[in-house]
Amino acid sequence: MFLEQISADIILFFILYGITGVVPFIAAVYLLLRRGNAFAPDITPPLRLRRWATAFFTVSFFGHLWWLLFYIYSFDIHSVGYVVIVVLDCLMLLTTIAGTLLAMLQDRKRSVWPAIVAMIPFFVLGVLQIFYPDAPFMNIATVYLLTLYILFSVYMVFSVRQYGRWLNDNYADLENKKVWLTQVISLACLFLFILYSLVDTNNILLYFLHVVELVLFGLLLWRVETLPQLDSILVEQENCPPAPEASQDSNTPAQAQLPLTIASNIEQQLTLHCVNTQLYLQHDLTLQQLAKAVRTNRTYLSLYFSSHNTTYNAYINDLRINHFMNLYREAIDTKQSATAQQLAIDSGYRSYSTFSLAFKQRMGQSVTAWMRETDK
Repeated sequence: MFLEQISADIILFFILYGITGVVPFIAAVYLLLRRGNAFAPDITPPLRLRRWATAFFTVSFFGHLWWLLFYIYSFDIHSVGYVVIVVLDCLMLLTTIAGTLLAMLQDRKRSVWPAIVAMIPFFVLGVLQIFYPDAPFMNIATVYLLTLYILFSVYMVFSVRQYGRWLNDNYADLENKKVWLTQVISLACLFLFILYSLVDTNNILLYFLHVVELVLFGLLLWRVETLPQLDSILVEQENCPPAPEASQDSNTPAQAQLPLTIASNIEQQLTLHCVNTQLYLQHDLTLQQLAKAVRTNRTYLSLYFSSHNTTYNAYINDLRINHFMNLYREAIDTKQSATAQQLAIDSGYRSYSTFSLAFKQRMGQSVTAWMRETDK
């Protein structure tokens, strides 16, 4: 009889609400207890990222739990308990979101304490709302929080672009290292916050909100487990002269100040120890590893590539693409069957899609189009 009095909309909502509460709990337990990687067994995610993501999923689970208890036992949005839950929920969620997103960027360790400090005014406004319930402090707090997250999203845009340049300067293989998805997750979190601000208990947005939450949880878990731990790249100081400084009387940037003798030596060493030995075929070859092979440091090697208007990633890609083209021409001359996928792997690429994109950027045409022309 009691169930007959409950509308189908309410039952559907609580089912959806229960799912969005259980999913982060499962994700948190998975990240906390499982040592292996169920999504990509050959990838070891950053430990710091896993910990922050676990904290975010845990906070999300408890947030769903205490909001459920609030709706069951109180449902008074003008009460002190409501303000306390809102303040705690926002403080913990936004802090763990910031920590998770920043942990995805591995070019340097970005601290989370500025985000925590920026939340202090929001906390103060929440306390004032408790003591002065008739004042619109929570409305001010909502606007402040929205502005704060927009500023954080802008910061993430520039940070992701900086991280992408760092990857190109230091890594030959970029499979699963590009973190454009970090920006998507960041904007999804902003979108969720806007929905939370506009949503009503009887609004269709409430259902859409929980669907977006589920998508965000799945996206975040997949990103955490497919982002590999990158080795920290340190500048080697031993047995290497200091990096050249730009002349104060010259308008030429520091990248062009590499002495000609050092540049010539690096070019010879690259030919001997990278091109001739086909070191460029090694997977996950880093700038630091190449610098060690050619008997210099990564600072000089970076300056060498910059002086030639290229990046480390572009340099390795050029060698690999040339290797692919030579392999294909040899296969034609010897009348052997060879697929582009296999030749791409033999040329140092882990992923054909990565090779295909690099090939098109360098040659201005697709792999298949180039192969047809070569066949003729």
